[in-house]
Parts: sequence; C-alpha cells; structure tokens
Amino acid sequence: MARGRSGRNGAGGGGCAGCFLGFLLKFLAFLQAFAAVSAVLYGAWIVSRWARHHELHLDHLLPDLWFACAVMAAGLLYCAILLAGYIAAEISSGCCLCFYTVLAMAMLLLEASVAGHLLLNEHWMQDLPYDRTGELNNLVTFVQNNLDTCKWTALATLATQALSLLLAMVLRAMVSTSRDDYDSDEDFVVIRRPLLVAQGAPSYLPTTADPRGVHPQLWSSSMRQKYGLNSSSGYTYNTLDHQNAAPLQ
Repeated sequence: MARGRSGRNGAGGGGCAGCFLGFLLKFLAFLQAFAAVSAVLYGAWIVSRWARHHELHLDHLLPDLWFACAVMAAGLLYCAILLAGYIAAEISSGCCLCFYTVLAMAMLLLEASVAGHLLLNEHWMQDLPYDRTGELNNLVTFVQNNLDTCKWTALATLATQALSLLLAMVLRAMVSTSRDDYDSDEDFVVIRRPLLVAQGAPSYLPTTADPRGVHPQLWSSSMRQKYGLNSSSGYTYNTLDHQNAAPLQ
C-alpha cells in the first residue's frame, strides 16, 4: 500500500508539471501562429494584387502564381501542424503528441535543408521557375536590405520550433510514465472487509405463540438459562403448564 500511495503522489506531481509544459507548448504554438498566418495573408495579397491587373484563371495559378501558391501552402501546412500541437497539448494524449512530434521534426528538417541549399548555392534563383508577379525579387531585395533583422527573426522562429519539439517530447515521456505508474497501481489487490460484522442467527426459533404475541417457549428458555434450571436433573419449567394448572384450594 505504501508503494501505491507513492505512485499516486508521483503521478500528481507529474500532472502539475505536465499542465505547465502543456501551457508552454500552447503558448509557443500561439506565437508561431503569427508567422503562419502572416505567410497565408502574404500569399493571398499577392493573388489579389495580380487579380486586379490581370484576368485570373485557376488553371494559371501554378505556372503564373507559383510563388504565391507555395507561400500559402507553406503557411497552411504550418497552421495545421500548430493546430495539431495545440490539441495535443490540450488533451495530453500520447498519440497526438507523437504525431505532432513527427510533423514538427519533419518540418524542421525541411527548413534546415532549404536553408542549407540557399547558403551553399549562390545561384539558387536560377533553379526556380520565373515568377511573373515579381514578388520573389522584391522579397529577396527586402531581405538583403534588412539582413540582420531577418536573420534574427529566422533564428528566433527556429529556436521556438525546436523548443516546441523538445517540450512535446518531454510531455510525451511524462504522459507514458504516468500511465505506466497508474497501471502498476492496479496490480495490487485490495481486500475490503465490512466495518460491522453480521451476527449469526439464533439457534432456536419459537414454534408457538399465544394470541397476545408472547412467545412462551422463548421466555422459558431464557429463564432456565438465567437461573441455571437446565443443570437440574429431570426438572423442567413450563409456563404453559403453570398457567393451565388449577389454583390450590
């Protein structure tokens, strides 16, 4: 029983820590949502600007507006991953946390590969299709003019994503540990005993009773036990015989 109590106390402490880590994970997801929504709005702004001066057709989105579609797709994918992380932190489900961990790790690897390709390949713009909107060139010019600000923003975003991934992994481990402790507590068999012990039924039952509700045999038996008349040889005391006997003259 001492082991079971210690396991429950440990689970309670882990529950408080799990709530705090879940709150941090949701807060970081809320902060990253600004970047994801900004990407979606930026892509939508490019499409709306193009539609003002050109006739927009859905079949021309990919060849003409591939940059806007790529930005919107990345923003929507980022929003979906953040929503999965928020739900996983809210319900503290091991399956949801594992799913979010896999998605966040895949996104970090994809971002690292893209960043490495941009840093190692100086002619990366030539490998991309031609952007008729011209927003890609405007974005590159803006980044070059504000290189320090964009660099620190990118590092802060990557650090936030890495911290969210770490919190999700720790929270996943805590959830699995608390579940194992709970399952181990169920292995103990608790034998419960009643507080009040039921008394046995009397070994004798009255067979006859007079019309007034008095049980003569029960009363006579209790009187014989009280005065020790049962030990006398051959002497019995019957109240019915005493009541039916004629009075002496």
